[in-house]
Amino acid sequence: MSYHHSQMMFSQPMPRQSMAEADAYTGKSAETRHLKPGEISTGTTIMAVQFDGGVILCADSRVSTGAYVANRASDKIAQLHDHIWCCRSGSAADTQALTDYVRHYLAQLAVETGRPPEVKVAAHLMRRLCYENKDNLMAGVIVGGWDPVSGGSVYSIPLGGACIPLPFAIGGSGSTFIYGLVDAEFRENMTKDEALALVKKAVSHAMARDGSSGGIIRTLVATEEGNEKDYVSGNQLPYGPAGW
Repeated sequence: MSYHHSQMMFSQPMPRQSMAEADAYTGKSAETRHLKPGEISTGTTIMAVQFDGGVILCADSRVSTGAYVANRASDKIAQLHDHIWCCRSGSAADTQALTDYVRHYLAQLAVETGRPPEVKVAAHLMRRLCYENKDNLMAGVIVGGWDPVSGGSVYSIPLGGACIPLPFAIGGSGSTFIYGLVDAEFRENMTKDEALALVKKAVSHAMARDGSSGGIIRTLVATEEGNEKDYVSGNQLPYGPAGW
């Protein structure tokens, strides 16, 4: 092969391929393009809000494994003690193991002290487990509930193991779509009905925009009187395809 011929071959323009065409060829999407070989994408939308008298926790119900929906009606709100709950995001296996550990430790603490544990104690137990195992876990958790000392309180424990007390917390892949909405709508000392309307509105907006969030909306109201669990089915969401 002559030099001139090889130069002609390499000087020919290569056909351009769009990113969408490349993703279609490799079986990836915009959400999974950044993953390393062997990694899978997970997604969720979780939220907790203080109100006058307690805390409301809220979550969608979709468990995704990449582009595959593994469970469309899971329960991401786990009980840690009588009035203490947490919303789970990240790896389902990691967060289930964490909640099992914290539930066990809180039960032991309640027996030893003879009084119900504080939400702060549950959050710091979760924070310690997440921080000391941060290289091996993929877990973002929101701990919320009611206790006789602090009343209703919410703690955000993101990836890495920080522990941040907040009047409201949102997490998961769908949270990026609703920060502005929640900032605009949230008020201190809301009533229970106002807080319920806010979490349902915010999570339904996230579900409409985030491909990894969906299914139904589950809510949990934790107060001194007890706990109230409820859900909103997919065809009755306050915002989304069913209402368009």
